[in-house]
Amino acid sequence: MGESNGEAFLAFKTSASPTAPVTTNPMDETLPGSIDIRILIPKLMIIIFGLVGLMGNAIVFWLLGFHLRRNAFSVYILNLALADFLFLLSSIIASTLFLLKVSYISIIFLLCFNTIMMVVYIAGISMLSAISTECCLSVLCPTWYHCHRPVHTSTVMCAAIWVLSLLICILNSYFCGVLHTRYDNDNGCLATNIFTTSYMIFLLVVLCLSSLALLARLFCGAGQMKLTRFHVTTLLTLLVFLLCGLPFAIYCFLLFKIKGDFHVLDVNLYLALEVLTAINSCANPIIYFFVGSFRHQLKHQTLKMVLQSALQDTPVTAENMVEMSSNKAEP
Repeated sequence: MGESNGEAFLAFKTSASPTAPVTTNPMDETLPGSIDIRILIPKLMIIIFGLVGLMGNAIVFWLLGFHLRRNAFSVYILNLALADFLFLLSSIIASTLFLLKVSYISIIFLLCFNTIMMVVYIAGISMLSAISTECCLSVLCPTWYHCHRPVHTSTVMCAAIWVLSLLICILNSYFCGVLHTRYDNDNGCLATNIFTTSYMIFLLVVLCLSSLALLARLFCGAGQMKLTRFHVTTLLTLLVFLLCGLPFAIYCFLLFKIKGDFHVLDVNLYLALEVLTAINSCANPIIYFFVGSFRHQLKHQTLKMVLQSALQDTPVTAENMVEMSSNKAEP
């Protein structure tokens, strides 16, 4: 996604090298061996938010993977939690290595680390687009969705998303990264960049259109549908992504390709976007907690019940409340 693997994913433009941005103002200079405060604070914030997000996404993954019955949407939430967990873990490691001024073991290690971060980031956006699309279909075409939708659609889609994300990153590393040894084959790098950018634009368009259609169906028109907790969960998750996660995607996959250059201002802008992305990855479990516990007494709820309530795709009724209360005694 650039002319070198370090530039391919901007996280490692600042994390892989302990060199601070060059400044011309003597007041901005730091002591030898120290870290610029403008870089130190964002890196510490990434670590703090990352630790919170790791715990939250690990709990979500554990509950959905081993303690709750899976449905069409929970499979996507499970994979989204895995993607966020891996992204936050990679961000914490990269930020820690930067603050400790530890150089990477080898270029192969850097390549693998870059690839992992790119895979999970692209996979996370793909999962959000799939969730939004499926939620929109369940609202716009409820009869077809509940009666004719293939049973294993979610599993197949998640597998395809992971494979496609991995393929994109491998091709990018091969044609544009450190594995790119044939400098006369820039057409391959250009084609990979065009495909990656087109795929990201496609995901963002699908996400925005499906979200708008969902909002219009729920709040506009004569046949308004009852709002479920899962609808609220989905809308809040998409809102947080648009505010915190989307700017990072636009900068890294669109604007950076157009500019093709890297300046001091780019470092500062990237660090701010990196913090927002960390917030986006750790916000989903918090959203599940608040939506699932809304209008409930927390002392009578377990984390399992809260998550189950947040993913409830039927309107809240007295029968649902009784059913959820009965699940409290289950192991």
